[in-house]
Amino acid sequence: MSRTASPSSPRPAAVHPADTHDTIRVHGARENNLRNIDVEIPKRRLTVFTGVSGSGKSSLVFATIAAESQRMINETYSAFVQGFMPGLGRPDVDVLEGLTTAIIVDQERMGANPRSTVGTATDANAMLRILFSRLGTPAIGSPQAFSFNVASVSGAGAIEVERGGRKVKERREFTVTGGMCPRCEGRGDVSDFDLTALYDAEKSLDEGALLIPGYSMDGWYGRIFRGCGFFDPAKPISKFTRRQLDALLYKEPTRIQVDGINVTYEGLIPKIQKSMLSKDREAMQPHIRAFVDRAITFTVCPDCDGTRLSETARSSKIAGKSIADVCAMQITDLADWVHGLDDASVAPLLTSLGELLDAFVEIGLGYLSLERPAGTLSGGESQRTKLIRHLGSSLTDVTYVFDEPTIGLHPHDIARMNDLLLQLRDKGNTVLVVEHKPEAIVIADHVVDLGPGAGAGGGQIVFEGSVDELRGADTLTGRHLDDRAALKAEVRTPTGTLEVRGADTHNLRDVDVDIPLGVLVVLTGVAGSGKSSLISGSVAGRDGVVSIDQGAIKGSRRSNPATYTGLLEPIRKAFAKANGVKPALFSANSAGACPNCKGAGVVYSDLAMMGGVSSVCEVCEGRRFQAEVLEYTFGGRNIDEVLTMSVAQAEEFFADGDAKVPAAHKILRRLADVGLGYLTIGQPLTTLSGGERQRLKLAVEMGEKGEIYILDEPTTGLHLADVEQLLALLDHLVEQGRSVIVIEHHQAVMAHADWIIDLGPGAGHDGGQVVFEGTPAELVADRRTLTGRHLAEYVTG
Repeated sequence: MSRTASPSSPRPAAVHPADTHDTIRVHGARENNLRNIDVEIPKRRLTVFTGVSGSGKSSLVFATIAAESQRMINETYSAFVQGFMPGLGRPDVDVLEGLTTAIIVDQERMGANPRSTVGTATDANAMLRILFSRLGTPAIGSPQAFSFNVASVSGAGAIEVERGGRKVKERREFTVTGGMCPRCEGRGDVSDFDLTALYDAEKSLDEGALLIPGYSMDGWYGRIFRGCGFFDPAKPISKFTRRQLDALLYKEPTRIQVDGINVTYEGLIPKIQKSMLSKDREAMQPHIRAFVDRAITFTVCPDCDGTRLSETARSSKIAGKSIADVCAMQITDLADWVHGLDDASVAPLLTSLGELLDAFVEIGLGYLSLERPAGTLSGGESQRTKLIRHLGSSLTDVTYVFDEPTIGLHPHDIARMNDLLLQLRDKGNTVLVVEHKPEAIVIADHVVDLGPGAGAGGGQIVFEGSVDELRGADTLTGRHLDDRAALKAEVRTPTGTLEVRGADTHNLRDVDVDIPLGVLVVLTGVAGSGKSSLISGSVAGRDGVVSIDQGAIKGSRRSNPATYTGLLEPIRKAFAKANGVKPALFSANSAGACPNCKGAGVVYSDLAMMGGVSSVCEVCEGRRFQAEVLEYTFGGRNIDEVLTMSVAQAEEFFADGDAKVPAAHKILRRLADVGLGYLTIGQPLTTLSGGERQRLKLAVEMGEKGEIYILDEPTTGLHLADVEQLLALLDHLVEQGRSVIVIEHHQAVMAHADWIIDLGPGAGHDGGQVVFEGTPAELVADRRTLTGRHLAEYVTG
């Protein structure tokens, strides 16, 4: 007799194998400072990674999970295609399972090409060029006729073609109609050189007349200029004939022979234009930027009035607007203009363009214009601009990886960013966020807290669970998650004022403001309200002002905190003096380098389209120096042992006794003051987190002799627990008699200020005004501004 299942108790449906992959499983992760960690991250949820700066968040999320996802995607292409792509090595991890396609939305600036704008970096300019080529009146040509990166050229000549087995010469003509302004070549500005900053006319080249960085007469440039034969290098430049001076300054590239070697000679000005002015100012090294600021004056191109476009491109209009006019409009206004156009022949284009511009507005960047140079965007603005292309995407089951998406956002704007992150999750995507702000942490479905400390003291999972569970956890993040700073009982009395009158940079509306001196001043307001415009346009260039912005520090894997801060110089000299040898021996980039690995410590093997392999140098065993160099000691330690010290250890080592080096101790003291005591002084800059790099920059700038310090969002990358140390540092600067002006959105910094200047009331043309001046207590009591309301909610808990 057979038995049948009762209708009232149906058999449970079997789970389909495809539905069992609900986690990203990481086992044995050891990238950078990670200590062989294991973690399982739920898919299709929003997971926030927390922990102090340097605890290993970026190493886990970016250097392990996202890097492996990108590497595996690259491997799906043919070997031929992979040969043109950057080689990605496999992260140091035992097992990575359950990965999906990763889209990284990081803080990296959007390129430093001076031709790159908000419009060209997104698809907006491309669509506008098509729109004007179809509807513009008069019609002037294809979309490239509206591009400031395409020059108009024409030519004619004879060409030889093979036809029917015979070679025939034919005359051909060609014409390319581009939109580039011929005067400024699509840059929007023209440069004028101050010749006195290029050379000392009373000296000869042999005497070192050239004042340009890197143009030493002892180097290759010196050999070319002295051996070119166009002028006498022993004659003072003031004695040059007009022809000789023209050859020195303007001569076009010319092949010459110097010491039996064929080289190209080029005048100073075209050479500078190619080597220095082809880069965006923000991407230049500090000494190059200082030279450019001193020697070259940039003025708005008189022919195109800064629009970068030719007169022909500006003559074609739609509804009375040229492409230059619409690119100069605020994006909120441009979106309205596009929505007002109605032409069936370009309906799909208008729909796509309208959606793109609406995405700008939705993400809080409606105050920008498409002509804004991409290099001038802050890290937060760049990140949100990259996010735009993903907002309307139909892709699902994608892993989105964000690096502090709330950077540069006023508390009012953070709620909007949170909504966007939740939208991405609700479409079925996995969202991984590295974050410090409690307002962004609280929306997480899952939290992974790394620590317990930073650097060698971190790299472990100290908590996994929900936000409510985190509040009860005995970790730094858990203890500080609900911290609220109190308003200061007493504020300092200013020692004077810094007057700003008629400030009208960008969206500022003829602003007059007195900035108190000798106190801690916080400049705040929603993103795009005009804070940076006020400081950069009216304050930063004054004498005695030291400005510390958000620009990324430059450095390769050979650069480290010791080289970047100048710390290595006094250390090398101390070693050289103690041992009676030359300082160059104690540099891994100079005479002391291991000959096998050239001072890199590793030997790199390029495997073409496959990820390169690096292995520890067998000769120096990763120490980077020759064996004989390591025999020299100072204070009982060799140079390798010194470079493997933490900042705190090195500060104690160089403080007194046989190893006392005051110059080194002074720099180390500043590094410790900004909270980098755990950092190894020989650690490559490429392994530092964003927060660590900014604080390293702060430590360097603190050594400048300035009376007024300007800090642009110094809490970027700082854990909640580190903000207290930053506030103590700011107080220390003020107590030393310095004036400190901070552009900041963090409420703890606002509450700690002596004086607040609030700009707004909105962004773009809705901002640009001072809406409040006074103490934090007065701002909380006033509550009329967005900042006042959010600060009041913060201090009252």
